[in-house]
Amino acid sequence: MSRLTETVKSLLIINVLFFFGTQFIGDFAYKYFALWFPEHPNFEYWQIISHMFMHGGFSHILFNMFALFIFGSVLEQYLGQNRFIFLYLTAGLGAAGLQILFSYLNYNEAFNTYIDAGYSISEIKEVIAYTERVGNKIQISSDIPRSATEQLVSSYITPMVGASGAIFGVLAAFAVVYPNMPLFIIFIPIPIKAKYLIGGYFLLNVYSALSGNTILGPSNTAYWAHIGGAVIGFITMWYWKKNELNNNRWN
Repeated sequence: MSRLTETVKSLLIINVLFFFGTQFIGDFAYKYFALWFPEHPNFEYWQIISHMFMHGGFSHILFNMFALFIFGSVLEQYLGQNRFIFLYLTAGLGAAGLQILFSYLNYNEAFNTYIDAGYSISEIKEVIAYTERVGNKIQISSDIPRSATEQLVSSYITPMVGASGAIFGVLAAFAVVYPNMPLFIIFIPIPIKAKYLIGGYFLLNVYSALSGNTILGPSNTAYWAHIGGAVIGFITMWYWKKNELNNNRWN
């Protein structure tokens, strides 16, 4: 196993401190540090960064930090500290950007359904405020499908937390650098090449994002964030490798 590198160690510590701090102060932390939909009053610009260090539960942070521990140090030794930090943060930003984009697409589609049914903007805001209190799985009127209300309110009130987007960037970059490295999954004693294992995991996320069907993880997983982080990580690493990374490190 590769030694634990300085940046990965620092990221592990920061994430763990954020996690236990969140458990201590509760909803206040999610209000100010999770990434809210930009139209929501809780949204602040710093959340674009701070959400990467927030997690929704023990299993969430455990999986992300395990992946960072296993793949991050190997990748940092190959890239150098500065490039690793750049890749990690840009993958996280790409994840946030793609997730927000699709949240807007879903929100606007549902919003227009209400507009077409004759609702004013102020009435739609009242619907959002009401369903935010009582739950979005209700029928507002016979003119509005319940799915539209769920889509409208979920896009608006669901905050994004977690390092998953940045971690997917690390995984994708690892697959570019070490495509044929054999990896093992717990309970499956057969080595699988990194390009197939990580690529397959990416495709599962694409399927879930497009279909709405969850295969791995909870139903509220931000699949577009995973995809965004992986795409940024892959493109960045592919470009660096193509342009002779080893001769042009940012050390």
